[in-house]
Amino acid sequence: MKVVAQIKEPIAYEMELFEEKFALSMRSKVALLNRITHYIVNRKGKQMRPMFVFLTAKMMNSGEVNDRTYRGASVIELIHTASLVHDDVVDDSNMRRGFFSLNALWKNKIAVLVGDFLFSKGLLLSIDNGDTDLLQIISVAVREISEGELLQIEKARKLDITEKLYYEIIRQKTATLIAACCAMGAQAVHAKGKEVKRMHKFGELIGMAFQIKDDLFDYGSEKIGKPTGIDIKEQKMTLPLIYVLNTVSKKEKDWLINSIKNKNTDKKRVKEVIAFVKDNGGLDYAISKMKALQQEALEILMTYPQSVYRDSLELMVNYVIDRKK
Repeated sequence: MKVVAQIKEPIAYEMELFEEKFALSMRSKVALLNRITHYIVNRKGKQMRPMFVFLTAKMMNSGEVNDRTYRGASVIELIHTASLVHDDVVDDSNMRRGFFSLNALWKNKIAVLVGDFLFSKGLLLSIDNGDTDLLQIISVAVREISEGELLQIEKARKLDITEKLYYEIIRQKTATLIAACCAMGAQAVHAKGKEVKRMHKFGELIGMAFQIKDDLFDYGSEKIGKPTGIDIKEQKMTLPLIYVLNTVSKKEKDWLINSIKNKNTDKKRVKEVIAFVKDNGGLDYAISKMKALQQEALEILMTYPQSVYRDSLELMVNYVIDRKK
Protein backbone atom coordinates (compact mmCIF):
# COMPACT_ATOMS: atom_id res chain seq x y z
CA MET A 1 0.00 0.00 0.00
CA LYS A 2 3.03 2.31 0.40
CA VAL A 3 3.40 2.52 -3.39
CA VAL A 4 -0.30 3.34 -3.82
CA ALA A 5 0.04 6.22 -1.31
CA GLN A 6 3.07 7.46 -3.26
CA ILE A 7 1.14 7.33 -6.56
CA LYS A 8 -1.77 9.21 -4.98
CA GLU A 9 0.36 11.95 -3.42
CA PRO A 10 0.22 14.54 -6.27
CA ILE A 11 -3.58 14.18 -6.48
CA ALA A 12 -4.36 13.74 -2.76
CA TYR A 13 -6.52 16.89 -2.62
CA GLU A 14 -8.43 15.95 -5.80
CA MET A 15 -9.04 12.40 -4.56
CA GLU A 16 -10.42 13.69 -1.25
CA LEU A 17 -12.78 16.07 -3.04
CA PHE A 18 -13.68 13.32 -5.53
CA GLU A 19 -14.78 11.01 -2.70
CA GLU A 20 -17.19 13.68 -1.44
CA LYS A 21 -18.56 14.33 -4.94
CA PHE A 22 -18.82 10.60 -5.67
CA ALA A 23 -20.82 9.96 -2.48
CA LEU A 24 -23.17 12.84 -3.42
CA SER A 25 -23.58 11.50 -6.96
CA MET A 26 -25.18 8.33 -5.51
CA ARG A 27 -27.74 10.11 -3.33
CA SER A 28 -31.38 9.11 -3.65
CA LYS A 29 -34.75 9.87 -2.03
CA VAL A 30 -35.09 6.17 -1.17
CA ALA A 31 -33.71 5.39 2.29
CA LEU A 32 -32.88 1.76 1.41
CA LEU A 33 -30.80 2.92 -1.58
CA ASN A 34 -28.91 5.43 0.55
CA ARG A 35 -28.14 2.71 3.09
CA ILE A 36 -26.79 0.43 0.36
CA THR A 37 -24.76 3.14 -1.42
CA HIS A 38 -23.29 4.18 1.96
CA TYR A 39 -22.17 0.54 2.37
CA ILE A 40 -20.58 0.68 -1.13
CA VAL A 41 -18.72 3.97 -0.46
CA ASN A 42 -17.30 2.69 2.83
CA ARG A 43 -15.88 -0.44 1.21
CA LYS A 44 -14.04 1.15 -1.69
CA GLY A 45 -10.91 -0.48 -3.10
CA LYS A 46 -7.63 1.27 -4.04
CA GLN A 47 -9.56 3.57 -6.43
CA MET A 48 -7.06 3.08 -9.24
CA ARG A 49 -9.57 4.15 -11.90
CA PRO A 50 -10.25 7.69 -10.65
CA MET A 51 -6.50 8.01 -9.96
CA PHE A 52 -5.82 7.34 -13.66
CA VAL A 53 -8.38 10.04 -14.59
CA PHE A 54 -6.86 12.73 -12.34
CA LEU A 55 -3.20 11.92 -13.04
CA THR A 56 -3.79 11.95 -16.81
CA ALA A 57 -5.79 15.20 -16.67
CA LYS A 58 -3.11 16.94 -14.58
CA MET A 59 -0.25 15.67 -16.73
CA MET A 60 -2.01 16.90 -19.89
CA ASN A 61 -3.10 20.26 -18.46
CA SER A 62 -0.15 21.70 -16.52
CA GLY A 63 -1.39 20.35 -13.19
CA GLU A 64 -4.91 21.78 -13.49
CA VAL A 65 -8.23 19.92 -13.33
CA ASN A 66 -11.79 21.18 -13.87
CA ASP A 67 -15.33 20.16 -12.90
CA ARG A 68 -15.48 17.87 -15.95
CA THR A 69 -12.55 15.88 -14.53
CA TYR A 70 -14.48 15.18 -11.33
CA ARG A 71 -17.61 14.26 -13.30
CA GLY A 72 -15.58 12.02 -15.61
CA ALA A 73 -14.03 10.19 -12.64
CA SER A 74 -17.47 9.86 -10.99
CA VAL A 75 -19.07 8.48 -14.18
CA ILE A 76 -16.31 5.87 -14.50
CA GLU A 77 -16.65 4.86 -10.85
CA LEU A 78 -20.48 4.76 -10.94
CA ILE A 79 -20.57 2.56 -14.02
CA HIS A 80 -17.68 0.38 -12.86
CA THR A 81 -19.39 -0.14 -9.46
CA ALA A 82 -22.66 -1.01 -11.24
CA SER A 83 -20.86 -3.64 -13.32
CA LEU A 84 -19.24 -5.16 -10.18
CA VAL A 85 -22.66 -5.39 -8.46
CA HIS A 86 -24.11 -7.15 -11.51
CA ASP A 87 -21.03 -9.41 -11.80
CA ASP A 88 -21.53 -10.64 -8.23
CA VAL A 89 -25.12 -11.57 -9.08
CA VAL A 90 -24.09 -13.37 -12.29
CA ASP A 91 -21.23 -15.21 -10.52
CA ASP A 92 -23.35 -15.91 -7.43
CA SER A 93 -20.48 -14.43 -5.42
CA ASN A 94 -21.00 -13.67 -1.72
CA MET A 95 -17.81 -11.70 -1.15
CA ARG A 96 -16.28 -8.57 -2.70
CA ARG A 97 -12.94 -7.13 -1.45
CA GLY A 98 -13.18 -9.17 1.74
CA PHE A 99 -16.70 -7.94 2.59
CA PHE A 100 -20.14 -9.37 1.90
CA SER A 101 -21.39 -8.52 -1.60
CA LEU A 102 -24.69 -6.67 -2.04
CA ASN A 103 -26.49 -9.78 -3.26
CA ALA A 104 -25.31 -11.67 -0.15
CA LEU A 105 -26.76 -9.00 2.14
CA TRP A 106 -29.79 -7.78 0.19
CA LYS A 107 -30.48 -10.62 -2.32
CA ASN A 108 -30.25 -10.65 -6.10
CA LYS A 109 -33.31 -8.58 -6.99
CA ILE A 110 -32.19 -5.60 -4.92
CA ALA A 111 -28.57 -5.95 -6.12
CA VAL A 112 -29.66 -5.88 -9.79
CA LEU A 113 -31.85 -2.82 -9.17
CA VAL A 114 -29.01 -1.04 -7.35
CA GLY A 115 -26.71 -1.81 -10.32
CA ASP A 116 -29.32 -0.35 -12.69
CA PHE A 117 -29.67 2.73 -10.45
CA LEU A 118 -25.88 3.33 -10.50
CA PHE A 119 -25.77 2.94 -14.29
CA SER A 120 -28.55 5.53 -14.71
CA LYS A 121 -26.85 7.90 -12.25
CA GLY A 122 -23.67 7.72 -14.33
CA LEU A 123 -25.55 8.40 -17.57
CA LEU A 124 -27.51 11.31 -16.08
CA LEU A 125 -24.44 12.90 -14.53
CA SER A 126 -22.98 13.23 -18.05
CA ILE A 127 -26.21 14.15 -19.84
CA ASP A 128 -27.30 16.77 -17.30
CA ASN A 129 -23.95 18.56 -17.67
CA GLY A 130 -23.65 18.23 -21.46
CA ASP A 131 -20.63 15.88 -21.21
CA THR A 132 -21.67 13.75 -24.19
CA ASP A 133 -18.02 13.34 -25.24
CA LEU A 134 -17.20 11.79 -21.84
CA LEU A 135 -20.33 9.64 -21.96
CA GLN A 136 -19.29 8.26 -25.35
CA ILE A 137 -15.90 7.13 -23.96
CA ILE A 138 -17.46 5.15 -21.10
CA SER A 139 -20.34 3.80 -23.24
CA VAL A 140 -17.88 2.28 -25.72
CA ALA A 141 -16.01 0.70 -22.79
CA VAL A 142 -19.21 -0.85 -21.36
CA ARG A 143 -20.11 -2.31 -24.77
CA GLU A 144 -16.62 -3.79 -25.15
CA ILE A 145 -16.60 -5.27 -21.63
CA SER A 146 -19.89 -7.06 -22.37
CA GLU A 147 -18.63 -8.32 -25.76
CA GLY A 148 -15.35 -9.51 -24.21
CA GLU A 149 -17.12 -11.45 -21.46
CA LEU A 150 -19.48 -13.11 -23.95
CA LEU A 151 -16.63 -13.92 -26.35
CA GLN A 152 -14.73 -15.59 -23.51
CA ILE A 153 -17.78 -17.64 -22.48
CA GLU A 154 -18.37 -18.72 -26.09
CA LYS A 155 -14.75 -19.79 -26.65
CA ALA A 156 -14.11 -21.31 -23.19
CA ARG A 157 -16.53 -24.13 -23.93
CA LYS A 158 -14.29 -25.44 -26.71
CA LEU A 159 -10.93 -24.47 -25.15
CA ASP A 160 -9.82 -23.29 -28.60
CA ILE A 161 -8.59 -19.78 -27.79
CA THR A 162 -5.60 -18.66 -29.87
CA GLU A 163 -3.11 -16.17 -28.48
CA LYS A 164 -4.47 -13.48 -30.83
CA LEU A 165 -8.02 -14.10 -29.59
CA TYR A 166 -6.83 -14.10 -25.97
CA TYR A 167 -5.39 -10.59 -26.43
CA GLU A 168 -8.67 -9.42 -27.96
CA ILE A 169 -10.65 -10.85 -25.01
CA ILE A 170 -8.44 -9.23 -22.34
CA ARG A 171 -8.32 -5.96 -24.30
CA GLN A 172 -12.12 -5.83 -24.16
CA LYS A 173 -12.72 -7.40 -20.75
CA THR A 174 -10.05 -5.74 -18.63
CA ALA A 175 -8.03 -3.17 -20.55
CA THR A 176 -10.88 -1.17 -22.07
CA LEU A 177 -11.97 0.34 -18.73
CA ILE A 178 -8.44 1.47 -17.78
CA ALA A 179 -8.08 2.84 -21.34
CA ALA A 180 -11.36 4.74 -20.84
CA CYS A 181 -10.02 6.27 -17.57
CA CYS A 182 -6.91 7.63 -19.29
CA ALA A 183 -8.87 8.85 -22.32
CA MET A 184 -11.44 10.41 -19.97
CA GLY A 185 -8.73 12.34 -18.09
CA ALA A 186 -7.38 13.75 -21.34
CA GLN A 187 -10.81 14.49 -22.85
CA ALA A 188 -12.07 16.18 -19.66
CA VAL A 189 -9.40 18.90 -19.96
CA HIS A 190 -10.09 19.31 -23.72
CA ALA A 191 -6.87 17.67 -24.97
CA LYS A 192 -6.50 17.24 -28.75
CA GLY A 193 -8.08 14.15 -30.31
CA LYS A 194 -4.72 12.50 -31.07
CA GLU A 195 -3.65 12.96 -27.42
CA VAL A 196 -6.90 11.39 -26.18
CA LYS A 197 -6.23 8.41 -28.49
CA ARG A 198 -2.63 8.14 -27.31
CA MET A 199 -3.68 8.08 -23.66
CA HIS A 200 -6.38 5.54 -24.51
CA LYS A 201 -3.67 3.31 -25.98
CA PHE A 202 -1.50 3.87 -22.89
CA GLY A 203 -4.34 2.69 -20.62
CA GLU A 204 -5.06 -0.27 -22.88
CA LEU A 205 -1.45 -1.49 -22.64
CA ILE A 206 -1.48 -1.19 -18.83
CA GLY A 207 -4.81 -3.02 -18.63
CA MET A 208 -3.52 -5.92 -20.73
CA ALA A 209 -0.34 -6.18 -18.65
CA PHE A 210 -2.56 -6.12 -15.52
CA GLN A 211 -4.58 -9.10 -16.78
CA ILE A 212 -1.49 -11.14 -17.66
CA LYS A 213 -0.20 -10.47 -14.13
CA ASP A 214 -3.52 -11.83 -12.82
CA ASP A 215 -3.02 -14.94 -14.98
CA LEU A 216 0.39 -15.47 -13.38
CA PHE A 217 -1.04 -15.40 -9.85
CA ASP A 218 -2.91 -18.61 -10.66
CA TYR A 219 0.37 -20.47 -11.21
CA GLY A 220 2.37 -18.98 -8.35
CA SER A 221 6.17 -18.75 -8.05
CA GLU A 222 8.63 -17.57 -5.43
CA LYS A 223 7.88 -13.99 -6.44
CA ILE A 224 4.15 -14.39 -6.87
CA GLY A 225 3.09 -16.60 -3.97
CA LYS A 226 1.23 -19.89 -3.66
CA PRO A 227 -0.42 -21.25 -6.80
CA THR A 228 -4.22 -21.28 -6.61
CA GLY A 229 -5.30 -23.11 -9.77
CA ILE A 230 -8.63 -21.26 -9.63
CA ASP A 231 -8.50 -20.34 -13.33
CA ILE A 232 -7.86 -24.00 -14.21
CA LYS A 233 -10.79 -25.12 -12.03
CA GLU A 234 -13.00 -22.55 -13.79
CA GLN A 235 -11.67 -23.62 -17.23
CA LYS A 236 -10.34 -20.12 -17.96
CA MET A 237 -7.82 -19.90 -20.77
CA THR A 238 -4.84 -17.94 -19.46
CA LEU A 239 -1.76 -16.90 -21.46
CA PRO A 240 0.68 -19.43 -19.87
CA LEU A 241 -1.76 -22.24 -20.69
CA ILE A 242 -2.47 -21.04 -24.25
CA TYR A 243 1.26 -20.85 -24.99
CA VAL A 244 1.88 -24.39 -23.73
CA LEU A 245 -1.17 -25.83 -25.56
CA ASN A 246 0.25 -24.42 -28.79
CA THR A 247 3.80 -25.70 -28.32
CA VAL A 248 3.56 -29.25 -26.91
CA SER A 249 2.93 -32.55 -28.71
CA LYS A 250 -0.60 -33.70 -29.63
CA LYS A 251 -0.53 -36.33 -26.87
CA GLU A 252 0.43 -33.75 -24.23
CA LYS A 253 -2.13 -31.29 -25.57
CA ASP A 254 -4.87 -33.93 -25.33
CA TRP A 255 -3.81 -34.67 -21.73
CA LEU A 256 -3.96 -30.95 -20.87
CA ILE A 257 -7.39 -30.43 -22.46
CA ASN A 258 -8.77 -33.56 -20.78
CA SER A 259 -7.36 -32.37 -17.43
CA ILE A 260 -9.00 -28.95 -17.74
CA LYS A 261 -12.33 -30.22 -19.07
CA ASN A 262 -12.82 -33.34 -16.98
CA LYS A 263 -10.37 -33.31 -14.07
CA ASN A 264 -10.48 -29.65 -13.04
CA THR A 265 -11.81 -30.45 -9.54
CA ASP A 266 -9.09 -33.04 -8.88
CA LYS A 267 -6.53 -31.15 -6.75
CA LYS A 268 -3.70 -33.53 -7.63
CA ARG A 269 -4.37 -33.17 -11.39
CA VAL A 270 -4.62 -29.36 -11.12
CA LYS A 271 -1.19 -29.33 -9.41
CA GLU A 272 0.18 -31.50 -12.23
CA VAL A 273 -1.20 -29.07 -14.83
CA ILE A 274 0.40 -26.11 -13.01
CA ALA A 275 3.77 -27.93 -12.89
CA PHE A 276 3.47 -28.92 -16.57
CA VAL A 277 2.72 -25.35 -17.68
CA LYS A 278 5.70 -24.06 -15.66
CA ASP A 279 8.09 -26.74 -16.95
CA ASN A 280 7.14 -26.00 -20.55
CA GLY A 281 7.89 -22.27 -20.38
CA GLY A 282 4.35 -20.97 -20.00
CA LEU A 283 5.16 -18.58 -17.14
CA ASP A 284 8.38 -17.28 -18.72
CA TYR A 285 6.54 -16.59 -21.97
CA ALA A 286 3.69 -14.73 -20.23
CA ILE A 287 6.16 -12.65 -18.18
CA SER A 288 8.04 -11.64 -21.35
CA LYS A 289 4.77 -10.55 -23.02
CA MET A 290 3.69 -8.63 -19.90
CA LYS A 291 7.03 -6.79 -19.77
CA ALA A 292 6.79 -5.92 -23.48
CA LEU A 293 3.38 -4.29 -22.86
CA GLN A 294 4.82 -2.44 -19.85
CA GLN A 295 7.68 -1.13 -21.99
CA GLU A 296 5.33 0.04 -24.74
CA ALA A 297 3.19 1.91 -22.16
CA LEU A 298 6.29 3.59 -20.67
CA GLU A 299 7.44 4.67 -24.16
CA ILE A 300 4.13 6.50 -24.66
CA LEU A 301 4.42 8.10 -21.22
CA MET A 302 7.96 9.33 -21.85
CA THR A 303 6.76 11.43 -24.81
CA TYR A 304 5.26 13.85 -22.21
CA PRO A 305 7.33 16.42 -20.26
CA GLN A 306 8.58 15.32 -16.85
CA SER A 307 6.20 16.16 -13.99
CA VAL A 308 5.11 14.68 -10.66
CA TYR A 309 1.97 13.42 -12.48
CA ARG A 310 4.00 11.61 -15.13
CA ASP A 311 6.17 10.17 -12.34
CA SER A 312 3.05 8.84 -10.59
CA LEU A 313 1.75 7.28 -13.81
CA GLU A 314 5.15 5.63 -14.30
CA LEU A 315 4.92 4.27 -10.74
CA MET A 316 1.42 3.01 -11.59
CA VAL A 317 2.68 1.14 -14.67
CA ASN A 318 5.41 -0.53 -12.62
CA TYR A 319 3.02 -1.26 -9.73
CA VAL A 320 0.72 -3.20 -12.09
CA ILE A 321 3.63 -5.51 -12.91
CA ASP A 322 5.20 -5.74 -9.46
CA ARG A 323 2.09 -6.02 -7.25
CA LYS A 324 1.81 -9.06 -4.99
CA LYS A 325 -1.99 -9.47 -5.21
